[in-house]
Amino acid sequence: MSLAPTLTTKRLTLRPMREGDFPAYARLMESPRAAYMGGPFDTRAAWGMFCHDAACWALFGHGALMVDQASTGETVGQVGLNAGPLFPETELGWFLYDGHEGEGYATEGAAALRDWAFRTLPVESLVSYMDAANVASQAVARRLGATLDADAPRPDPEDLVFRHRRAA
Repeated sequence: MSLAPTLTTKRLTLRPMREGDFPAYARLMESPRAAYMGGPFDTRAAWGMFCHDAACWALFGHGALMVDQASTGETVGQVGLNAGPLFPETELGWFLYDGHEGEGYATEGAAALRDWAFRTLPVESLVSYMDAANVASQAVARRLGATLDADAPRPDPEDLVFRHRRAA
């Protein structure tokens, strides 16, 4: 039984992770597309990351959700809230599987999870850590209303940090 909620938007269903989600997740993490996340990773590392994403729900009351197109049920990516010893603050993150970029899915899914977090969790802000070369994710962060926070702690000193603030 999952502690994770199911969230819906006009076009998406954000749902708890299932073991069957791992093959597509691993393909992404093992590919050059994972470079902006510190990869590519081997299968063992990808499995550890996948388990972290799921375990955060039990450990912290938040974690990752798979993003499905509501009309087809096809999984197009993931959004997540990351915490733990590797993250100085709670991170809002997202990725899309190959072929699903440019449709607004990352922005729509991340906005839904961000809004859930601000309704549910005792956090005043969230952060998104990203590689300075990842201009697509920077554009998503800006569309979400996040702003650069040069003074925020970060797991990688080279990362940019975008801060998402709770609306007044």
